[in-house]
Amino acid sequence: MCPDCEDFARTVLMLGQLALYADVLGADQGFIEAVGPSLAASLPEPPPGAFPPGYDPTDGPDYPGGS
Repeated sequence: MCPDCEDFARTVLMLGQLALYADVLGADQGFIEAVGPSLAASLPEPPPGAFPPGYDPTDGPDYPGGS
């Protein structure tokens, strides 16, 4: 696996684990609020081939509260 692929996969995994932890009874909300945005901001660009050709992440349905 390429180094960029590994970084992307590892960061996505950590975000998923943080999301699961957030649902645990007694989870430290201060930790989640501090680490979550930093971890999301550190997410590297997806490696080539992660999305199909022509994929546009901004194309899709409008969600409530979205701009």
